[in-house]
Amino acid sequence: QVQVVESGGDLVQAGGSLRLSCVASGRIFSIYSMGWYRQAPGKQRELVAAITTGDSGRKTRYADSVQGRFIISRDDAKFSVYLEMNSLKPEDTAVYYCNIELLRGLGFWGQGTQVTVSS
Repeated sequence: QVQVVESGGDLVQAGGSLRLSCVASGRIFSIYSMGWYRQAPGKQRELVAAITTGDSGRKTRYADSVQGRFIISRDDAKFSVYLEMNSLKPEDTAVYYCNIELLRGLGFWGQGTQVTVSS
């Protein structure tokens, strides 16, 4: 089993910054993808950013809404992934979830961390 724990969520004013951290532990035999998703009240969970390892190397994806403001990074040696969030907007308010995929389709979720951006 794999455990995933997020941290770093907080209340911040619009224009501010936050850094989310996620660490995985347990039986980790490989890492295919590490990413961040978010879910706002009344909305579906959506991809924020992810780093995937494939045959052609690592690929990073961002949601259009965060491109240029958020930066994802990962440290495989520490089984960790981070999300640097800048120029935060009220619409970024959501519960942010970390997802770790050991293999494609074999993923584990954290409990989530609340990010609230006040206007």
